[in-house]
Amino acid sequence: MLETVTQGFKNATDRLRGVREIDEASIDEALRDVRLSLLEADVDLALTRSFLARVKERSLGSKVETRVRDRTGRQIRVTPGQHFIRICEEELTQLMGPVDPSLARSAGVVSIMLAGLQGVGKTTIAAKLAVYLRKQGRKPLLVAADVYRPAAIDQLKTLGASIEVPVHAGAPLERPPAICAEAFARARREGFDAIIYDTAGRLAVDDALMVELEEIVRNVEPANKLLVCDALMGRDAVNVAKAFSERIALDGVILTKLDGDARGGAALSVKAVTGVPIKFLGTGETVDRLEEFRPEGLASRILGMGDIVGLVKDFEEVVDEKEAEADAARLLKGSFGLDDLLKQMRMIQKLGPLKEVFGKLPGVGQLADQVDEGELVKVESMIQSMTRGERAKPSLIDKSRAKRIAAGSGRKPSEVEQLVDRFMQMRQLMGALGQQGGLLSRLGGGFPGAGGAAGGRGAMPPFGMQGGMPGGMGFDPSMLLGGLGRGGASRKPQDVKAKKSKRKQQRDSRKKHRKK
Repeated sequence: MLETVTQGFKNATDRLRGVREIDEASIDEALRDVRLSLLEADVDLALTRSFLARVKERSLGSKVETRVRDRTGRQIRVTPGQHFIRICEEELTQLMGPVDPSLARSAGVVSIMLAGLQGVGKTTIAAKLAVYLRKQGRKPLLVAADVYRPAAIDQLKTLGASIEVPVHAGAPLERPPAICAEAFARARREGFDAIIYDTAGRLAVDDALMVELEEIVRNVEPANKLLVCDALMGRDAVNVAKAFSERIALDGVILTKLDGDARGGAALSVKAVTGVPIKFLGTGETVDRLEEFRPEGLASRILGMGDIVGLVKDFEEVVDEKEAEADAARLLKGSFGLDDLLKQMRMIQKLGPLKEVFGKLPGVGQLADQVDEGELVKVESMIQSMTRGERAKPSLIDKSRAKRIAAGSGRKPSEVEQLVDRFMQMRQLMGALGQQGGLLSRLGGGFPGAGGAAGGRGAMPPFGMQGGMPGGMGFDPSMLLGGLGRGGASRKPQDVKAKKSKRKQQRDSRKKHRKK
């Protein structure tokens, strides 16, 4: 997601690494990378210029405190590069926000009209919104008002049946404004307190489409008029949003397919150009993949710092609090077994695609593209090929057992041994942390009674990602996830040393040849 922009900011930060004092020349050099990435990401030229001017003005016009205190009172050093990134994060957040994700109500009913071009995913978004509203305790009704696209009504009926939400469809040849009016009356009659109108789209913005939408607005007065835009359209998505907002008083935008967009121009531009805020992001095809848009979270992810608040929100939906506390207690005692690992792997799968989960992790978001979803399947097959005793006590697994497990899972014995080694390292490390009570207060959110990212609820994110700080405690998250990077198992320290030694020998050899 937004790799183009992220790379530009990473290059800029790299240029400032080692710089002791920010001056105009160093800022101009760093901003050159940012400018190229924003333009390549389809961000409007005028918007890019104004953003860069604000960052430059703030970077040069503010005093850099090289020593500050964190929340615990410790004094830490802040580099000019970190100061620059903080300014960029604040400016990106301001560019995309502020946003209120709440939906307006009219007479106690949340009514939503979805508008947009054909093929942007309005019908799927309608189902996702129904699921979202039902989680809030509402009783939604879906309205099939797209009578032009073949099978559009059938698609909504199928989605409605899959999530057990009723769908209102009109009579043959009935016009969309009349269908919406009839559905509105039905909602009041049958006690629905949320109604979602899935309107028709066009291949391009035209007057007939706008007139029809304006008539629907007059008939049912939806409290929320949301435009659905395809992020893959880039700058065209912003132009479409502008065209719709000039005819209809839009209340917000829903961006779809942002997880497949390496550029991200629409996410960065739509609010500034149209004045219409992004309300939701549609990420993925399943009906539960809809998230409230948080500009600060996306800004943090763009800058490679993850989005721990968003990640904790995801965890809270799939984690059982009491069960998580029991897992945390076992983990800290060093009695965590491979069955527990398997359970947490499945929990992670509920959060969505692994690339998305990694993208929200501070410090490792840039590794998200290296995550291989298939590695989870491999690890799962190896664990399931073990006996109950081996899962509870992995130290029992010797070469003979590893060979048997490998044969049962279709893997190599070396892969089984590497999995066990990584797991034992993780368990040993977490057990050591459990004996150091002073560290627990800094981990937050992952242990009973510890306040932190999860609001002190004690919900432990999978694989020891306490408070979203994997890696910060001296271990590699890819080790905890079973070597999920492309290429399989994570390398052992001795392998890394051997490669470094080999490279050094090659360099020395080349130097000798040059001297000759």
